[in-house]
Amino acid sequence: MSFNPYKIDLPIIEVIDDVKNHLSKSNTLLVSASTGAGKSTLLPLALLEEDWLKDQKIIMLEPRRLAARTIAMRLAELLGEKVGQRVGYRIRFDNCIGKHTQLEVVTEGILTRMLQTDNALEGVGLVIFDEFHERSLFADVALALSREAQQVLRPDLRLMIMSATLNMPQLTELLNAPFVVSEGRQYPVEIFYEGENDLQLLPELTSRVVHKAVKEQKGDILVFLPGEAEIKACEKILKSSQKAISIHPLYGQLSPQKQYAAIMPHREGRRKIILATLIAETSLTIEGISVVVDTGFARTMKFNPNTGLSRLETIDITLDSADQRAGRAGRLGAGACYRMWTKATQHRLEKHRTPEIEEADLASLVLEMAKWGVADINSLTWLTPPPKGHVEQAKELLQQIEAIEDGKITEHGKAIHKLPCHPRLAHMLLLADDEDLTALACDVAALLDERDPLGKESGIDINLRIEALRRFRSGSLKNKRLVRIAKTAEQYRKMLDIEEDNSAVDCFETGLLLAFAYPERIAHATPGNNAQFKLANGNIAAAGHQDDLAHESWLAIASLNARDGVGRIFLASPINPKDLAPMVKSYDSIYWDTKRGGFTAQTELRIGNIVLQSKPLTNYDEAQKLKAISDALKKEGAWLLDFNKEVEQWQNRVNSLRIWDKQNKWPNVSTDYLLATNAQWLSHYLSNIRKPEDLKKIDLKTVLQHNLDYDLQNKLEKLAPERIEVPSGSNIKLNYQSNGEPPVLAVRLQEVFGLLETPTVNQGNVKVLMHLLSPGFKPVQITGDLNSFWNNAYFEVKKEMKARYPKHHWPDNPLEAEPLRGVKRKTKE
Repeated sequence: MSFNPYKIDLPIIEVIDDVKNHLSKSNTLLVSASTGAGKSTLLPLALLEEDWLKDQKIIMLEPRRLAARTIAMRLAELLGEKVGQRVGYRIRFDNCIGKHTQLEVVTEGILTRMLQTDNALEGVGLVIFDEFHERSLFADVALALSREAQQVLRPDLRLMIMSATLNMPQLTELLNAPFVVSEGRQYPVEIFYEGENDLQLLPELTSRVVHKAVKEQKGDILVFLPGEAEIKACEKILKSSQKAISIHPLYGQLSPQKQYAAIMPHREGRRKIILATLIAETSLTIEGISVVVDTGFARTMKFNPNTGLSRLETIDITLDSADQRAGRAGRLGAGACYRMWTKATQHRLEKHRTPEIEEADLASLVLEMAKWGVADINSLTWLTPPPKGHVEQAKELLQQIEAIEDGKITEHGKAIHKLPCHPRLAHMLLLADDEDLTALACDVAALLDERDPLGKESGIDINLRIEALRRFRSGSLKNKRLVRIAKTAEQYRKMLDIEEDNSAVDCFETGLLLAFAYPERIAHATPGNNAQFKLANGNIAAAGHQDDLAHESWLAIASLNARDGVGRIFLASPINPKDLAPMVKSYDSIYWDTKRGGFTAQTELRIGNIVLQSKPLTNYDEAQKLKAISDALKKEGAWLLDFNKEVEQWQNRVNSLRIWDKQNKWPNVSTDYLLATNAQWLSHYLSNIRKPEDLKKIDLKTVLQHNLDYDLQNKLEKLAPERIEVPSGSNIKLNYQSNGEPPVLAVRLQEVFGLLETPTVNQGNVKVLMHLLSPGFKPVQITGDLNSFWNNAYFEVKKEMKARYPKHHWPDNPLEAEPLRGVKRKTKE
């Protein structure tokens, strides 16, 4: 039975013919349609019978599992069928696909795996990227790989990128594709600004605004909060005061049943308040919403390549998010949105959200590229190129877990890629088989995949969580948080074809598994009873002093934050040092450590940066020493060298000439550039350096001057002299600026009597800026036009100076007066 989309009164029907027309002629199309226009439901169904599809499938990507399931159910309902017939879905650990399925709704990682299995995507005629404005990492990866497949193997493969807030000019230029815009029929939404917010008091303040909205408006209320903790706190407050209204949380970790209860109309027709994370911004259709309360916050995961850690951060939302959220209130009719910030704050919001690719751990992306066979990641089509630092950190990790070698994927890497989890956890699951610990590894992986079921109050020992999970499975413990974890562990066991294990846990076995997954987080207790541990990556982290693991000698850490200084450990396990023997390696360590006195050369037995044993190294290459010092200068900055005032002025003179004198090739001598390139100009002076004090003794100005070629050295003195002689005979230092602004000549006014024109540098092309000083060396006038000063401002200055310095000479005609360095002597009559 064919489907007629034109019978459903949604705004998108106005552009369906345009979409069909473009896709019949072009293999890429951009579609911008406002929230609620029907793009995710009517457009895919309207394209199912197009001639160019030729019995091939449509794959539609959704950024979230709940959205994928929900949209698949809605599409099947519109066809009068059950999910799994013509419409199905595939998400991690769950799929509902039949042999007659023509339209698959999938999460983004699923498409990436499909492409890796079949580069040409045979049997697929159209890939739809829905809600692309969310700019999730795997949407960007999937688009890059799909474009590559389209350009190399499948020019007939069609791509359609859809969103409510696409940056059309940027995408159109990048993809060289036409676009279609559906204006929609958004009803008016009245905006109320509720004043400044406070994250610390968010549940209480949000509840007040919700109370206000309940009284002033009709219809169901959608409340946007940053995360689960705030949702639960707000839910508790509202349930005690809004007994006639049904309160529903909505976030990713909820069970599917509770998620559906939140998005569907109440069975008894009661008014609803939905407390949601950003999961409710776009993809989901939530019935009955006419009021939105927006706290203005979102929670996002940000990755720090320097520490190798990701952490959740609460951030201000962007303008496009604010518009999306407010638009939820105007789908059914006129609505209202209560924004918990001011109009002034509204004007300061960033326009677009930061793409996840700029802030995420890129280990999975780099592994995908290695599996795809791409040597240069930047050779693919990226809307936002992956940050170089994040890519390099990901490569280091993948090399460490032997997933890649020389940039190419290994057999072990291919096995890691097959498992639907982070490469760290996949590596752990594979190595666990050699130790007969696979069942335990499945439990560990499931716990690390999901939220902590016991909470911070239970301490940092992950073994307590494993024991709780096993008691839950054996029926001796009830804990709703463990339901999802148990299901995830079960999926891992099915995948690896092993049986469930609920026996007692050996904490050292858990520690070994964590060491496989997080080798850089193997940690040794630091000296003293301070519950602090040094990690193999060199960082320091601490457990609470009262924690059961605070006094362990060795830990394998699964979770910690990336706080500056001393981090905080969230989940860890003791590890037997005997199990670490294969990880101990001998290094000839040649480095510079300012805190320990400078240059150090020793042979070390260590795990990462944890030194177990060391002895002096006397036989080393001089080049290694120079590199160690050079690296330290790059890392520790200008304070190791004597960048004094004279050096700074020399730099400013040269950098000014880079701006003024384009015909000569003046080098960049900014401090940052000099430090980054110190090996090129300083290495000849580092042979006898051993201590920080030795570095300070280097005559930096002389070294830099000699690194200029002879011709430029002469031109520097001629074009940008250090000093200028004034009429009194004094040679006054000029003060040059780094940005090419005129140099300052600070001179006592009486020393320039008789000087008509402003002095110049750079062959007369740049006038100096004169700071004319009183006899007490206080500025009385700043001028770049000395002639104008003598003819105008001088006489006002003269009155003031004569009263303040009566012993000094203040002539009526300064142009003919004798220039003086001090008080004019009286002549004897």
